[in-house]
Amino acid sequence: MDNRSLVSVIIAVYNGEKFLAEAIESVLAQTYQPVEIIVVDDGSTDKTAHIAQSYDLKYIFQPNQGHGMAKRTGILNSRGEFLAFLDADDLWTPEKLKVQIEYLQRNPGIGFVICNMEIFLTPGYERPPWLDQAFLDQVVPAYVPSGLTVCRWVLEKIGDFDPSYQHANDIDWFFRASDAGISMENVNQTLLLRRIHPDNQSSLRTKGSLSYRELFRSVKSSLNRKRSDKSRFE
Repeated sequence: MDNRSLVSVIIAVYNGEKFLAEAIESVLAQTYQPVEIIVVDDGSTDKTAHIAQSYDLKYIFQPNQGHGMAKRTGILNSRGEFLAFLDADDLWTPEKLKVQIEYLQRNPGIGFVICNMEIFLTPGYERPPWLDQAFLDQVVPAYVPSGLTVCRWVLEKIGDFDPSYQHANDIDWFFRASDAGISMENVNQTLLLRRIHPDNQSSLRTKGSLSYRELFRSVKSSLNRKRSDKSRFE
């Protein structure tokens, strides 16, 4: 069997003309090549389609429904045993897929892995108030889709990224995986470069914003699941 058949890469993008080509190139530069790269265009109105279609990959356009639904579309149209996700403004180091896939192959009881990430600012963009300087001075665990490689059976068990969350569907997913007892590991290597720029979703996580409210909603949902599980055994 061709080893590449093991992993599908899904890039969800909305108006990502500034950085999409760099993201795709970082996948093409992987020492472990995936069987497919799927770009799901969530209703972009810029040159995203032109950029994506200039590469040999699977391009899917859908009306704008949010990045949770875009990732879901990618999953439904993928065929890999493992799935890896990359935000269109982030970059992988060349060993990212190799390290994570080999770890999952050596440890079949692990449902998904993350890695460490370095956070960097787009040139000319000053550090936003919500980003602590400490996060720019050290590597941190990448609890974000771009740091994730997951076994398909995990998604079949707990579901994918809930599109009812416009911003926090990734946080909700990690909570659901933890609450379901899915084993995970950090491969403890810096394999993701996380770009901070004026338009990315992280900048929306300010107090009182929809993203901030969704964060608390995901925490509350997790606590409710734990209470429900505990009551079943009392």
